[in-house]
Amino acid sequence: MPGTSSPEETPGAPPRTPEEVERALEGVLEAVRGCPDAPSLRRLAAEWVSGRGSRQRAWFSALKSAADPAAMGRALNAFKSAVEAAVEERLRALEGAGPDRAGGAPEGGFDPTVPGRRPAAGGLHPITLVARELEAVFANLGFEIATGPEVEDPAHNFDGLNIPPDHPARDPSENFTLPGGLLLRSQTSPVQVRVLESRSPPLRILAPGRVYRPDTVDARHLYAFHQVEGLCVGEGISMADLKGTLAAFAEGFYGDGAKTRFRPSYFPFTEPSAEMDVSCPACGGSGSAGGNRCATCGGEGWMELLGCGMVHPDVLRRAGHDPERWTGFAFGMGIERAAMRRWGIEDIRSLVENDVRFLGQFR
Repeated sequence: MPGTSSPEETPGAPPRTPEEVERALEGVLEAVRGCPDAPSLRRLAAEWVSGRGSRQRAWFSALKSAADPAAMGRALNAFKSAVEAAVEERLRALEGAGPDRAGGAPEGGFDPTVPGRRPAAGGLHPITLVARELEAVFANLGFEIATGPEVEDPAHNFDGLNIPPDHPARDPSENFTLPGGLLLRSQTSPVQVRVLESRSPPLRILAPGRVYRPDTVDARHLYAFHQVEGLCVGEGISMADLKGTLAAFAEGFYGDGAKTRFRPSYFPFTEPSAEMDVSCPACGGSGSAGGNRCATCGGEGWMELLGCGMVHPDVLRRAGHDPERWTGFAFGMGIERAAMRRWGIEDIRSLVENDVRFLGQFR
C-alpha cells in the first residue's frame, strides 16, 4: 500500500545503533516521497513519528538497552525532525498539485470541508516518567505510596530524624524558613516520620515529592527538586534485606545485569549508613564506550545513586516503637539525578527550562 512501510523496511525489533536508525530513515523518506495524497501521508506520519503508538516513541522507550543511549537519543531526535520536515514538504507539494492530489481543495482556494491539522500531542515530563517508573518498580516489591506536606515543622523535618540542634542541616542559611517557625521541607524523610507516628509496623512505604534547599543553581543543583525515599520496618529486618531490595530495584530500573556496590557513609537517621553505586548503564560498568572513556560515568564504570542504611533506633523510639522488637531500613535518591543518569543528561537545568526541543525527545 502506498505511504506505508513494508516488513523488509522495518524489522520488528527497534534499531540498536545510530546507523540502523539512518537506514530506517532512508526507507521512511522514500515512502514519504511516494505518498499519493494527503490522507495517506498523515497516516504514514502517525505511524512513524506523530501518533501515540508511533515507532519512534517505541524506540525511545527501548533506549536503556542501547549500547550508547546518548548517541541513540540524538539519532532518534534527528530521525523525527527529518521525517516531520519531509512530511511537511510533501504535503505542500500535494496541496499545490490540484484537487485530485491534495484531497479536494479548489485550485488556488480554501476548502472548508478538509479536516484541520491536529496540534502535536504533548507528553509526560521526564521527571514524571522517572517518578512513575520508580513507583512501579517499588510497587512490585510491595511498597505503597505515601505523601506529606511540603511546609513542615522542625519536629518532623529534623527532630524525628535524629538530627541534633547543632547539626549544619538545621542552619537557617541551609533552609527556606517561614513565619511561625515553619520551613519548606529539605527532604522527603519527614513523610517517613509521619507514617511511623500514625501507623504500626510492619510497613513498607515510598515517599516521592518536591523538596527545597537554597542551593546555587548550576549544572548539578536546583533550589527546588524532587526526591523519593523508601522505608521498610518489620521484625527481623536486616542489612541483607536492604541490599537485596535495592539490588532488585537496580535491575528493575536499569535492566537485567545491573550491578550494585555499597560504601560506608553517615546519616543521622540511619546506623549503619551507606552510599549505593550502580554499574553505569551506558558502558555496562567497563568505563569505556566505543573505545573512549565513558562520558556518562567519567570512565569509572560506577555511578553514585542513593544513600541508605538501617533505621536508627532513636528514630523508631521517638515515633513510639520499640527498637528491640522492630528494625528497618531506609533509602533516598534524587529523581532529577536518576533521570540524568538514565538518559545521559549533562545539565540539570535542562529539565526545568521548558525547552520543547529538549523535552520533545522524551514523549
